[in-house]
Amino acid sequence: MLDLGNRVSIYQPEQEGLIYPELPEFDNFEDERRHRKERLVAACRAFDQQGFDYGFAGHLTVRDPERPELYWTNPMCVHFAKVKMSNLILVDHKGTVIEGNHAVNRAGFVLHANVHEEHPDIIAMCHAHTVYGTAWAATGLPIEPITQDACAFFEDHVIIGDEAGAVAVENHAGSNVAKAFKGVKAAIHQNHGLLTASRHSIEAAAFWFIALERCCQQQLDIAASGIQPTYVKPDRARYSREHVGSEYIGWLHFQTIWGQLVEDQPDMFD
Repeated sequence: MLDLGNRVSIYQPEQEGLIYPELPEFDNFEDERRHRKERLVAACRAFDQQGFDYGFAGHLTVRDPERPELYWTNPMCVHFAKVKMSNLILVDHKGTVIEGNHAVNRAGFVLHANVHEEHPDIIAMCHAHTVYGTAWAATGLPIEPITQDACAFFEDHVIIGDEAGAVAVENHAGSNVAKAFKGVKAAIHQNHGLLTASRHSIEAAAFWFIALERCCQQQLDIAASGIQPTYVKPDRARYSREHVGSEYIGWLHFQTIWGQLVEDQPDMFD
């Protein structure tokens, strides 16, 4: 184990006075709520940049800091590129829209509400119908430690085979997904796609979704090549996961995306 002193990560500079992202601190719920909503919008815009749209499919959620039994989510039938502060909706675990004018995605409500209710520590969750994640989910296989990036998910994701391929529209349909998220940040729902969750931030949940999709693409590319990959040994995979797969690292990666979006897409704050 490396001695990090009072640092959270090896990536935090030891030298003082350098420009580097700092974790936010809040004086009140209002400021924290705005922060979470802004990052939720940014996560939706990031999903647009990645080409994760598929009609109305795809839903991202983050708990309200003051009323944790409620969560903010993207509105039904609004493209990721058009999600903004003013059209987010606040939903309870029964699917009732508490704030906002748009309807909620039924499947999104069922899956996310079950996870949020089962795990009070989970702050945010992401799901989208992506090309590579959906394709890899059809194999029913986990992500293997074939790259340093893939090691971020080593022993930190699960395969959900129950009710594989059946769309989650009934209230009980998300229960198996919820149970699967105990102690992990990601799940591959067989014949469906990818889900990520974070006990840290919407930024971490969103980045690890983007990263998991890339890992699925790498798995499929290597499988298509017919070449047998060399696996990272378990002890090295765990070491890499510790330093490149934490919630903090997911948050830190997203700061690059956030900076670009703030500069290029100021309409997301409308």
